Amino acid sequence: MQSITINGSKRESVGKVATKALRNAELVPCVLYGGEAPIHFSAEEKSFKNLVYTPNAHTVVIELGNGEKYEAVMQDIQFHPVTDRILHIDFYQLFEDKPVTMQIPVRLQGNAPGVMNGGRLMFRKRKLTVKALPANLPDVINVDISKLRIGGNISVTNVLSDDYTFLHPDNTTIVQVKTSRNAVDDEEEETEEGEEGGEAEAPAAE
Repeated sequence: MQSITINGSKRESVGKVATKALRNAELVPCVLYGGEAPIHFSAEEKSFKNLVYTPNAHTVVIELGNGEKYEAVMQDIQFHPVTDRILHIDFYQLFEDKPVTMQIPVRLQGNAPGVMNGGRLMFRKRKLTVKALPANLPDVINVDISKLRIGGNISVTNVLSDDYTFLHPDNTTIVQVKTSRNAVDDEEEETEEGEEGGEAEAPAAE
């Protein structure tokens, strides 16, 4: 999985006054959990742009100076209700031998025959939550819809992997094609084509 580096500084004080001062300076107060003790630090708000405002999933390398470096994933984020500025971020430290939970984006591949026949594509799960060792976290979950017909769906059970575990029931629908008024029945269309082909191949009567 791709990683983003965040350069920050440890926080000397974690009180409300100190936190307000950080935000006034356009710094974001953060906490890193998962180690022996929580680590409080801050970083410039603009340094989180490629982590927060993207549909992609990333791990993070947090550098706090003096060679102090931690691999982590973002666990929680708080925004200001009016300005949408980042108020606080929680991170969870990664260890090679400890599974971690993360939301991974879903990418659809191919063109669904059901859509070409007038059906409506319903993208139900744009992200899926998985649990895996850090080395096995995927950048994206690819879902092939090239055989998806009207009335059909693709669920979690169709994209299972040995590298990670989905934290959803196997029957959770990821994407489906629903019928619409202008839809052409896939099976009916295939049958008609087959019948026409059969007539063309029949020998002419003498």
